[in-house]
Amino acid sequence: MKILITGGLGYIGSHTVIECINSKHTVVIVDNLYNSSIKVLEKLNKFLNKDLKFYKTDMQDIDAFEKVFKENNIDAVIHFAGYKAVGESVEKPLKYYDNNIGITINLLKLMERYNVKKIIFSSSATVYKESKILPLTENMPLGVTNPYGRTKLIIEEILQDIAYVDKNFKAVILRYFNPIGAHPCGLFGEENNGIPNNLMPYIVKVAKGELEYLRVFGNDYNTKDGTGVRDYIHVVDLAKAHIKAIKAFEFSKNINIYNIGTGTGYSVLEIIHNFEKATGIKIPYKIVERRSGDIGENYSNSDKAKKELNFSTKYGILDMCHDAWNFEKGK
Repeated sequence: MKILITGGLGYIGSHTVIECINSKHTVVIVDNLYNSSIKVLEKLNKFLNKDLKFYKTDMQDIDAFEKVFKENNIDAVIHFAGYKAVGESVEKPLKYYDNNIGITINLLKLMERYNVKKIIFSSSATVYKESKILPLTENMPLGVTNPYGRTKLIIEEILQDIAYVDKNFKAVILRYFNPIGAHPCGLFGEENNGIPNNLMPYIVKVAKGELEYLRVFGNDYNTKDGTGVRDYIHVVDLAKAHIKAIKAFEFSKNINIYNIGTGTGYSVLEIIHNFEKATGIKIPYKIVERRSGDIGENYSNSDKAKKELNFSTKYGILDMCHDAWNFEKGK
């Protein structure tokens, strides 16, 4: 299968490229390098012994983007591209609506124009309402607390509207929980152009001495130790979920939605302590005010993905911490 991967040089995208190639698929990568690097492409080519087809293209420019479809007979799309910082989305909502929804509409227009009927969409656990009932299942109430999450929910609804009228259109929506870690080879991990968006990149910056301490946003949540609890999944496990998701294109339903997580919640302090255990490095931290848009606790029930896609995770929390540090110290 020839798969177009948007945002394919990003953190999750690059790992998914590896898994696609390992599974004998052909990939075409589109990335505007906003939050990634051309060096990732060079490393992918060397690691995979391939000359991967890559387009440096801003998907907002539909005419430039159309060249990808003109020059390639695309079978399916895995759509990662988009801004992803929750905090920034609260401060700059219009930027997120314009980009994340705009590029997706351009993608879907071109898929329609070139008769591409299969898409795997990178959604998020942020589409769920904060719930006292955990773990979260796919049929739990939806509702978002920040513009980033709302862009994901709007795109999910767009895909469902298209599937309603086009019975040949197949969309697989993967609601990620919190990807961390890096490829065990040490070459691929979470790169950030500027300020990191997630917890682990901050932890490794403290470990490297680039930050004096880690800021922990709030310790007054109704959780085991007062800090936010999340379901963390190794990025390689998450990448493999996309290969498993291809199976759902053969299902009778047009839209198939899956949680992708481990089903275990870890607090911020537990992540810090596990990182210290995995690496032997002490991580100083300070408690600061809660961050706007954050919720106290969420973790997944991923039984549906296990049952229908035969998806299961391989890596534990110590692997995630070890591999994240292994990548960072090798940079």
